[in-house]
Amino acid sequence: MDLQKPARTQDATPSVSALRASDADRDRVADILREALAEGRLTADEHAERVDGVLNAKTVGELEVFIQDLPAAHQHASRAAYSPAPPRPTDDIPSESDANVVAVFSSAVRRGRWRAGRRMHAYSIFGSVEIDLSEAIFEYQQVVIKAVSVFGDIQIRVPENVSLRGTGGGVLGNFDVATLDSTETDAPVVYIDGWAVLGNVEARPKRGKLVSDILERVQDKVERKLRRHLDR
Repeated sequence: MDLQKPARTQDATPSVSALRASDADRDRVADILREALAEGRLTADEHAERVDGVLNAKTVGELEVFIQDLPAAHQHASRAAYSPAPPRPTDDIPSESDANVVAVFSSAVRRGRWRAGRRMHAYSIFGSVEIDLSEAIFEYQQVVIKAVSVFGDIQIRVPENVSLRGTGGGVLGNFDVATLDSTETDAPVVYIDGWAVLGNVEARPKRGKLVSDILERVQDKVERKLRRHLDR
């Protein structure tokens, strides 16, 4: 089987094909290959060869090569027209925060099932702050988190299938936001804006956590509660 990798583009803004592939992207392609095997479109040897390539693929473009001759791949054709999220919010985000997370010589944590507003402020002064959005309810597509750490530590985690952007810096400190591009056009975008002064601000995706999976689990819980209520 002769599978060629797509050539890299020279544009300043990388295309979707050039984006780094996530575990969710690999799982999606593996599911398509598994269905193709069950339908008889691929032999067992072809399936095994392509799955091995999927596991070693580095970019979204490399993954798409393994399903380009399968009908299911056309269901994701709209991804090609997707543009990466802008570096700054395009919505009119209010200057006042919906919630504040503050740690002064202490620790503060926001995690689990909670509603993410349009803006949140996080301050850590000789303390530690953890903001975990991996199970949060996104009511808005664009969310801004202002993070200021002075001799402190701020850790921010987001679902793997959202976009993540960061604008800030460090003064004898570390400001590290792992840029993340979702291939879903309606995916939330989380913007981290702030400074680390002799401290640390870090934002990264939490592997294995997806917005769609979370919404499905919530819907299942609602349906179970409704069935129990109707059975009474």
